Parts: sequence; C-alpha cells; structure tokens
Amino acid sequence: MFSDNTIRPLDGVRVLELGNYIAAPTAGRMLADFGAEVIKVERPKTGDELRNWRLYSGDTSMLYRTINRNKKSIVLDLRTEEGRQLVLDLAAHCDILLENFRPGTLEKWGIGPDALNEANPDLVITRISAFGQTGPMSQRPGFAAVAEAAGGFRELVGDPDRPPVRVGVSIGDSIAGLYAAFGAVMALFQREAAKVAGTQGPSLPHRIIDVALNESILSMMESLIPDYLAYGIKRERVGGRMEGIAPSNAYTCNDGNSIIIAGNGDAIFQRYMDTIGRPDLGADPDLSTNAGRWARRDELDAAIGEWTIQYSRDDALKILDTAGVPSGPINTAADICSDDQYAARNMIQQFTVDTGEAEPKQVGFPGIVPVIGGKSLPIRNVGPDLGEHTREVLETLLGKTPEQIDSLVNDTVGDLS
Repeated sequence: MFSDNTIRPLDGVRVLELGNYIAAPTAGRMLADFGAEVIKVERPKTGDELRNWRLYSGDTSMLYRTINRNKKSIVLDLRTEEGRQLVLDLAAHCDILLENFRPGTLEKWGIGPDALNEANPDLVITRISAFGQTGPMSQRPGFAAVAEAAGGFRELVGDPDRPPVRVGVSIGDSIAGLYAAFGAVMALFQREAAKVAGTQGPSLPHRIIDVALNESILSMMESLIPDYLAYGIKRERVGGRMEGIAPSNAYTCNDGNSIIIAGNGDAIFQRYMDTIGRPDLGADPDLSTNAGRWARRDELDAAIGEWTIQYSRDDALKILDTAGVPSGPINTAADICSDDQYAARNMIQQFTVDTGEAEPKQVGFPGIVPVIGGKSLPIRNVGPDLGEHTREVLETLLGKTPEQIDSLVNDTVGDLS
C-alpha cells in the first residue's frame, strides 16, 4: 500500500470547481485524484444536484461521493454580489477554474473570463457545455442524453429492429470530463513551460478550454464521418456486435450467464474454431479475413452459441483461456467486488460512509485510473459533506477572521453550524 506521502503529479495545483452534475465534477475528480486541491463551490442548502441522484437512503448519494472524491466543499451563493466576489477572490489563488453552466451565465453574473483574468492573469478557465461556447446552438441547454444523440453515438446503440437505446451510465458527461481535465493540464503545461523559458505565457483565449458534450462524443465515433463521406456508408445498430468485426459477441452458457468472446483476429480465428469443434470453419478460405467473417456473422454466431450452451460460464472461459482466445465474463457489481484482478491493483477502496442507517457502513469505491507505481493511488477522501470546508478555505486562502467568516456565512449561505 501507499504511505501518506505518496507523490502525486498534480500536488501543488489548486482548482476552483463551479460545476454541477457530472461533466465538470468528473474533470475535477480526475485532477483531484492526482493531487490537485479541488475546491468545489456548491449552492446553499441543496448543494450539487448530484447529492440526490440515486439517493436510496441518507442525505448524500454514493454517486456524489464517488464523483466528488478527494475534493473540498464550500458553500457560496453565486446569486449574491458577496458570493460572486468571493469566487473572484478565490480564483486569484487558483491555477484552474472549472465550470459547466450554460454559456453566458458567468458573464451575466460578472464573473466571466474577462473578470476572472483580471483577478488572475494566469488562470486556466475550463468550460463545459452542451454545444460549446460559440456557434448557432451554443445557447441551448442540454444534458448528456441530448449530446450522445447529437454526436452520433445513440444511433449505434441497441438492436437493429428496435429504437436506439442509452448505455447505463452518463458516458457523454464522463468523456467530456476527461477532455476537460486533459485540456486543463495541457494549458497548465503550456503556461509553466513559458515561465521556464522566460517567455510570455498564453493569452486569455488560449487559456480558455472550451469542451462541448456533443463534440466529445463525436470525437469517440472512430471513422463514422470519414466512412460516410468516403464510401457513403451509413452505420447502423448491430446489437452486441461491432460493425465489420466478426466473430465478436455475447454468448449464453448453460448456467444462464453470458460471456464475451472476441475471436475476430485473423491469427486467432482458426484456433478459436478448432476449440469449439468447428475446424471446417477455421479452414474455410472465405473466413480468413474480417470482411468474409462479417458477411457470414450469423452463421458464425450460431456455431459459437451451440458450443457455449454446452458449458457453464466458468468452464467455457477456462477452455477459451487455455486456447488463447480472448474472452471474459459479463461482470455484475458483485462480480467486480470479488474479482482478484481488481483487488490486486487496489481498484476497490474501502471507506466508512454514512448511508442513512443507524451506523456508518464500510463501502467500496472504484480506484484511481491510470495506475502509477503498480497500484491505484489511494483515494484521500470520498465526496465531502455540503459546505464541510467553507470555513477552512475562507480562512486559509482569503485570510478571513472567524468573525468575518461568521458574517459571510450568515449573509451569503446561511448558518453552517
């Protein structure tokens, strides 16, 4: 395990997070995971809406605890002049600001890029919105569901004979959060490189990272656009398959479980077919390439399904592993929690958390990715209680006295005691 003095790449970086929901908080989580001090600003009384998403008991959801881990929570009312001034005062002490309000909101409040730049000419400003800060759709609101559809993703998810479906997580928000964190670190790197070289740092426009949810999705759509423009190909939903790649699908075993087998590599296919007792398919020259196998995908899937249904999940996977055919279980949460591979890399980390029951409970949380030093870095804390660090931050960063903090708290956020 790691000691308390674990070296994290972003130690010394300070981030002011104004975001709600998932996108900007995911970016903040990634920066915090690797050492940045992330100060999350939440509205009075209710805080980030995520505190109530999938809330099964208690007053703070495990979703909030997960996405806002390793952060500090302060409460400020951005609808008030005092609250907005405190944002500018805090920004002067930060390296990065994250926000995911509708474009124009910060400007309307008087804390847009120009005001932030005046408070801190070195500040990296990372903005996440549905369609970006510019363009004819920039003012439209939109959650990840809308962006996933607009970016071309939703059209490809599901079975061909049914309407498009959504995956079970907010993948659009999470991908945008990844891009936002990456963009912020790039700008920070550029800023610091200029300081080392003794040259002028990036101007304000080059310190504004503009992340659009729909563009984040589009960027993950592989060759969707060039295939259409080059060949007139219109990708369609193919269920559990992947367009143009075969055989790769989910197959049912005799214990009711399904497994994934991705035996689509040319060098793998023949031994895959030998393993399932169909050497005739492995030797068929028409099936020696992906194009040929895709044309006969139904035939191949039927042959594979006839083999897997003879075995339990574990037995089928053991046979395939011995033969060197890529395969794996379709894990549930329970499977992941008992998985030796995740445990070996510290990917489920235990914390004592209030779950709304009489006593706090030990709860596992997903570890930090990517791994540095052989195991997931330790999570320092799960998502904080609302306003848990308001007094600490105002005192240590802004030098407010206890009496001033009492006045600010009462004027802008209400009693936190």
